[in-house]
Amino acid sequence: MTEAQAGGPTVRRMLVGAQLRRLRLEQAITREQAGEAIRASEWKIHRLENGQVGFKERDIVDLLRLYGVTDPGETAALVSLAHEANQPGWWQQYGDVLPQWFRAYIDLESAAALIRTHEGQLVPGLLQTEDYMRAVIGGMLDELPEEAERRVTLRLTRQELLARADAPRLWAVIDETALRRPVGGRKVMRAQLERLVEAAQLPNVTLQILPLAAGAHPAMVGAFSILRFADAELPDVVYLEHLAGALYLDRREDVAQYLHVMESVSVRAAQPDQTASILGQIAEELADA
Repeated sequence: MTEAQAGGPTVRRMLVGAQLRRLRLEQAITREQAGEAIRASEWKIHRLENGQVGFKERDIVDLLRLYGVTDPGETAALVSLAHEANQPGWWQQYGDVLPQWFRAYIDLESAAALIRTHEGQLVPGLLQTEDYMRAVIGGMLDELPEEAERRVTLRLTRQELLARADAPRLWAVIDETALRRPVGGRKVMRAQLERLVEAAQLPNVTLQILPLAAGAHPAMVGAFSILRFADAELPDVVYLEHLAGALYLDRREDVAQYLHVMESVSVRAAQPDQTASILGQIAEELADA
């Protein structure tokens, strides 16, 4: 299993933290009591259990002892996973062009079993052509050409997950507005539309177009993604990006709200079997313009 397939350090930290939380709750031990056992605060236990920080082997061993884990094999397995969680992700080589706040998303994306995304302004990154990427990056960022090319390479590498043997299912709802904006010019945009037609034929990709005629809808506040994982220990995660960073939401009530919005736009969007026809019509209009 490659680094990307395993999900990277973020997902491993979440797995270790989720197991520690489950063991603590089974023993009815408070975070404060757990913190005292490793000479730390309740807040540190909170961060450990949410996969927000790395792990020290001594802390893992002490917590497992407190939680009543006596099987050496179980202890060794969790310690090993914690060691792996402290290793850098495959994206480390792109650290010069990769914002800190986006690194966790790459790990989560790599480990997801289902990715649901709504985009109102752009084609989703996993479905962009190389020329479309360059046009987007060039239009949004003021940086040297070599830095822009490294961002393109990084995005192309991310796209490889859709062709994996254990590829996630991608369910994207794209606003028609994003498809009519000639990013990079008409030629680039027509090629992008053709790429979307091809992607819609993939067995693990569901693509819907939200027509302009749908009018106002709950997702007009902005783009977002919901990631679901095969491992029951991991919660669903909502990803929201803004100019200065990103938000990761995993509280059940927050996720439920975004799931409701996603279901709403999916119902309002054209059915997946209409996608190719709609894309073809938009491409024709671009060619005639």
